[in-house]
Amino acid sequence: MATQDGSAEVIMESDTRPNDGEPLAGNSENASQTDSGSATTQDCSISNGDDADEQQEMVDLKIIWNKNKYDLKIGIDNTGAKLKEKIHSLTGLPPTMQKVMYKGLLPEDKTLREIKVTNGAKIMVVGSTINDVLAVNTPKEVIQQEVKAEENKKEPLCRQKQHRKVLDKGKPEDIMPAIKGTKERLPTVPLSGMFNKSGGKVRLTFKLEQDQLWIGTKERTEKVPMGSIKNVVSEPIEGHEDYHMMAFQLGPTEASQYWVYWVPAQFVDAIKDTVLGKWQYF
Repeated sequence: MATQDGSAEVIMESDTRPNDGEPLAGNSENASQTDSGSATTQDCSISNGDDADEQQEMVDLKIIWNKNKYDLKIGIDNTGAKLKEKIHSLTGLPPTMQKVMYKGLLPEDKTLREIKVTNGAKIMVVGSTINDVLAVNTPKEVIQQEVKAEENKKEPLCRQKQHRKVLDKGKPEDIMPAIKGTKERLPTVPLSGMFNKSGGKVRLTFKLEQDQLWIGTKERTEKVPMGSIKNVVSEPIEGHEDYHMMAFQLGPTEASQYWVYWVPAQFVDAIKDTVLGKWQYF
């Protein structure tokens, strides 16, 4: 109740006055709307990084690398550098390892529009991955060791059945003398007294002026151009290491090898060098 001096009114006014830190009841709805509107504005400004592509003109490209084809959609106002990044994501090929071709080498600093890339264009990519490069650059010593290890697993040629039947006939009586552990030039006379795969006698004549190897038997003489001989292989004969068995590969595969047995060891290197084109260094 109000007193005569109005003290009750003063108390009521002080109780209903809002605190400074509290929003007015009438303004709470407006404040809520303001906050909500502010949050909405912030959400619209957030980008996932692809909006630039989505908002510009796009082109569909065919990326061709390492005999594989990839489909790529990219904004036409992207640069060549950006295209390389996209190619990296498709192929795993780092941009620094890429050579991108479109009507010549594609520049990194120009846009696809500037270099007139059209929709459906084919983009050629040349390059090797890091793993490919490391495989190519494997040290020669490692490769040689692997080849040697593989060869050691194989049965010696002189133990194989196809050669054994010739070697079991024993060393020919009229064979030329052999010297183990030395290297000599080819003699001026034919190498004779050796066996071929059928067990018949064979002689080898090296016609350097005609660049031919004459393989002579009792029946005929084959005049073989040295340039047509693909390879020459040899191996010491077990128990008679001063003599070798040797094959001349006359065609593209090992099936074309012409075998000669009981070749004197001192002439083996000279024969290989002569047939494979190194005779002029003597």
